[in-house]
Amino acid sequence: MLIAQVTDIHLGFQPDDPAELNRKRFDDVIETLTALHPRPDLLIASGDLTEFGSIAAYQTLKSICDALPFPVLMALGNHDDRGNFRAVFHDVPTDAGFVHYVHDAGPLRLVILDTLDPGRHGGSFDAVRADWLAAQLAASAKPVVIVLHHPPIDTGNGWMTEDINADWVQRLRAVVAAHPQVIRLVSGHLHRGMVTSWAGSTLVVCPSTAPQVALDFRTLNPESPDGRDMIVAEAPGFALHYWTGSDLVTQFGTGGDHPVLARFNARMQPTVRHILAELQGKAP
Repeated sequence: MLIAQVTDIHLGFQPDDPAELNRKRFDDVIETLTALHPRPDLLIASGDLTEFGSIAAYQTLKSICDALPFPVLMALGNHDDRGNFRAVFHDVPTDAGFVHYVHDAGPLRLVILDTLDPGRHGGSFDAVRADWLAAQLAASAKPVVIVLHHPPIDTGNGWMTEDINADWVQRLRAVVAAHPQVIRLVSGHLHRGMVTSWAGSTLVVCPSTAPQVALDFRTLNPESPDGRDMIVAEAPGFALHYWTGSDLVTQFGTGGDHPVLARFNARMQPTVRHILAELQGKAP
C-alpha cells in the first residue's frame, strides 16, 4: 500500500489571480503523484487546505480532487473554516461539530483528527476530542496512522513550533501513549519536512505544497525585526508512506520537473544487476 500526503496547500492566497502561485505549486505536486507507477492508493491532505477558508477556494479544491484517480482524506488546519468546508465537502464525516473520522485502508486504520481552534494559529485538542480518539483506538487492534494538522513538538524554530507543555499536547500524548497500535502520526503546519519520535510512536511532518518556512534555529525577538528569511520558494513538497506489511517507510519528494542524471540503460545495467544479485545473495 502506498499513501501519498500533501499539506498546507493554502488555495486562495491570491483569490483573484487565475495564475495563483499556490495553485500552480499544488498542481505540480498532483501531476507528479498521478504520474507515479504504481499510483498511490489514497491521498491525505493534512490541513490548511485554503488560505482564508472561503467557499470559492474549497470549490476549487473539490474540482481538483474529484478528478483524481484515488480517494482523498482531508483534515483541517488553522487556516480552514469548518462551516465552509462542510458546505462544499458534504461527504466528509463529522462528529460533535468536529471534522474527525476513521478510514479503514486495507491493513491500516487511518484516524483523522481535527485540531482546529478558530482564531488560534496553534493546535487544540480538548476533552471531547480526546474521548473520541480514545474510543476509536479502543475499537480495533489494527495498526493505526493518526492524521492531524498541528504537530505537537518543539521544532527549534522560534515562530513555527508548539509549547510541548500545553494542555492540548499533554492530552493528546496521554491518549496516544496508551495505545501501542499507533504506529505513525502524520501532520503538516510547519511548512518543512521533519521526523521525530513522539509518545512511543513516530511523528512525520510533511513539507508543504505552498512555499516553505526558512531553516533558522536562532532565537527570534518579536520586538526586533532583523530581516531574516522567513518564507522561501523551495520546490513544493509531498510525502509517500509505503506500507511494507509490518511498518511504514516514509519518503519525501517534490513536484515539478527535475533534471535526469541517469536512466536504466545499458550503461547502468551492470550496476543494477550487481545490486539486485547482492540482495538475493547471489553476488560474487
